[in-house]
Amino acid sequence: MNKLFPNATAAIEGQIKDGMVLAVGGFGLCGIPESLIDALQASGKKDLTVVSNNAGIDGFGLGKLLTTRQIKKMISSYVGENREFERQYLAGELELEFTPQGTLAEKLRAGGAGIPAFYTKTGYGTIVATGKETRQFPAQDGALEWYVMERGIRTDVSLVKAWKADTAGNLVYRRTARNFNPMIAAAGAFCVAEVEIVVEVGELDPDQIHTPGIYVNRLVHNPVPEKRIEQRTVRK
Repeated sequence: MNKLFPNATAAIEGQIKDGMVLAVGGFGLCGIPESLIDALQASGKKDLTVVSNNAGIDGFGLGKLLTTRQIKKMISSYVGENREFERQYLAGELELEFTPQGTLAEKLRAGGAGIPAFYTKTGYGTIVATGKETRQFPAQDGALEWYVMERGIRTDVSLVKAWKADTAGNLVYRRTARNFNPMIAAAGAFCVAEVEIVVEVGELDPDQIHTPGIYVNRLVHNPVPEKRIEQRTVRK
């Protein structure tokens, strides 16, 4: 089955509606599905809840959707690079569910694996644990320690970025882009992947595939993404 669509607009057509919950891959600006975010902005869909490690920067990545006020709520870990995010949140215009980075990754992994909830020590005794169930479990030395229950995340749609794919949707990521994209791909009821290289079925080494095609519904080819650097530091 060939899952390749001619462009990003066609790849998301008919799948995203107002008020949906989306998960979007990326770590900073590394591994973000640039063309799919642009297509989502052009679609005008609004009141979206977006699960992502961060919200891009002003005018790029998910920052574009904040500028057009299409995001109602963010479920994020690191948001310190986006002034518009800060402005909207402090003004009460944007909802935020702040989640420790490792916990967010595990919530997505659990959702994709069909695990409804899990316990973690991270966040106990902080505002992260407010309103959540807590429970004691014995440590290795037998002493009881407190844990917070976190729920797995399932989303209506996942938008991810991979380096290479075959036409059946099997994905291979490169380096830092592998941080959140694999979990996000599995956590979505419907997944669209943006890739730089597309090959025929059988050309990928099965041992190198990170996301099996069973998790991917549609593909779009973007051979020349911008890949903007979030912060460039060079020697004098």
